[in-house]
Amino acid sequence: MTKPALREAALRTRAHLAAHGGAQAAAGLARVLLTHLARPDLRGQTIAGYYPIGSEIDPLPALHALAQAGARLCLPETPRRGLPLLFRAWQPDAPLMPGRFGTQHPTGPVLTPDIVLVPLLAFDRSGNRLGYGAGYYDLTLPTLPRAQVIGCAFDGQELAAIPAEPHDHKLPAIATEARLVSVDPPV
Repeated sequence: MTKPALREAALRTRAHLAAHGGAQAAAGLARVLLTHLARPDLRGQTIAGYYPIGSEIDPLPALHALAQAGARLCLPETPRRGLPLLFRAWQPDAPLMPGRFGTQHPTGPVLTPDIVLVPLLAFDRSGNRLGYGAGYYDLTLPTLPRAQVIGCAFDGQELAAIPAEPHDHKLPAIATEARLVSVDPPV
């Protein structure tokens, strides 16, 4: 199956998953992320989340809890194509501006995240991620070599295999509402 056909199928699957348990999945994702990220040095860490669009699994409950635990938060601003994402400081319930492709972003200063939560359409056990096709995360993640990167998805978004190209950035871990999938060996 081609990537465009996989994207269409993955969008339908994700929409179904969101319609049948999205709120519970958001709470489960928060539990999984908080368990995985619970550590003494979380205070002061900068965590890049995302403001969910469409049927993306909602990371906001996790982001709110991480802020309460002392983490600094930021959300991506999508620039014109060919440029990496900018991560702008954000606090829960702060106003957001409309951005490209239906995204929303804060207006705070640009930060460099220590941890990056990445939305996706589908994933496989090898750490391959199917995104929307614009390549923003594939362009951005190599500029953050020290950041811990975690994909965020519904558990039902896992596929047996996703075709990967040389520029595709593999994910070392994917958090779902039910578990943390660690790629072995880590990438």
